[in-house]
Amino acid sequence: MLGRLLVFVATAYLCVAAILWAFQSSFFYPAPQTAAPLMPGYEEVTLETDDGLNLRAFYHQADPGLPTLVYFHGNGGNLSGAGVSNAALVEAGIGALLVEYRGYGGNPGEPSEEGFYRDGEAAMEWLRAQGFDFDEIIIVANSIGGGVATEMALRHDPAALVLVAPFTSLPDAAQANIWWMPSHLLVEDQYRNAEKIGRIDAPVLIQHGDADDLVPHDHGKRLAELAPQGEFQTFQGSGHALSFERRSQEARRDWILSLRD
Repeated sequence: MLGRLLVFVATAYLCVAAILWAFQSSFFYPAPQTAAPLMPGYEEVTLETDDGLNLRAFYHQADPGLPTLVYFHGNGGNLSGAGVSNAALVEAGIGALLVEYRGYGGNPGEPSEEGFYRDGEAAMEWLRAQGFDFDEIIIVANSIGGGVATEMALRHDPAALVLVAPFTSLPDAAQANIWWMPSHLLVEDQYRNAEKIGRIDAPVLIQHGDADDLVPHDHGKRLAELAPQGEFQTFQGSGHALSFERRSQEARRDWILSLRD
């Protein structure tokens, strides 16, 4: 009986591992398909990727003398949520390009790490075409968007990088949530932020809630320690939805505006 029980448990364990591996794209990219309505103060723009996709995005022009940010939302987000996450910054006159990924919000394509990097490149190239220099741009992101933002900051040397509730890597985040499984061995997309952030020669702000039960607070703290010009802000009692909180937005706004001093 004991032998049969062990065989059953081992078989069930391997089946769960196989399911997690086979369906990981659905777990990591629960892409909302409803197209977000255009928000007041924004215009709709099209980002063209180098693999032939046209992606819907929203753009708000900055007031004279104020910076512009490009924003990459989390894996369950959309353009409407991105607008909420940046409300306090836009109200202060900061410009914003809100990026919608492939496979999200009615956009064509399938989500993936490499695909998201292509989407990030399309956003940066759109800004370049509007006459921006990358050293004028603030790259801002939430959660998995931090993987895209960190890669773009590494490639393009922006004025600054701001990450909200980021992880050190996607396998690390998966392992923290599914601790009873060798999750780090099953995850294909990596987003290895901890390996990259030490090479970013720009001011970096990282915000994390100490009650985040999806991406542990220590992930953000570790990234801030690795960044040569890193600053870390802890928000007591806040969870993984920190980017939507007004106090975190106002802290991001104040930090960005302080860069001009």
